[in-house]
Amino acid sequence: MEIKKERMASVIKDLASKFLSLESNRTSLITVTDVKMNDKGDKGTIFMTVFPEAMEEGALDFTKRKRSDFREYVKEHSKLMRLPFFDFAIDTGEKNRMKIDELINK
Repeated sequence: MEIKKERMASVIKDLASKFLSLESNRTSLITVTDVKMNDKGDKGTIFMTVFPEAMEEGALDFTKRKRSDFREYVKEHSKLMRLPFFDFAIDTGEKNRMKIDELINK
C-alpha cells in the first residue's frame, strides 16, 4: 500500500510542476518540493518553495485559487482511479534546511 501512495505522490508532484509552469505569470519561481498524501489517498498537500521569498504570500494565494483547475488538470493528464482533493502549502522544512546550509557555509 505504501508503494502505491508513493507512486501517486510522484505522479501528482510531476503534474503540479507542469501545471504551475503553465499557469503562473512568471513573476516568481514556484518549485514543487514534495507531495504528502493522507492514509486513504483522498487528500494531498503539495509543498512548494517560492523565489523570491517576498512573493510567497501571493504565490500561495494563486495556488489556492487554482486548486479546482489543478484537480481538473490531474483528471485529464493522469490515469488515477480516485482523484484526491488538493491543498498547497509553503515548504517550511526546505526553508529551514536552506538557512542551516547558509549558516554552515559562513
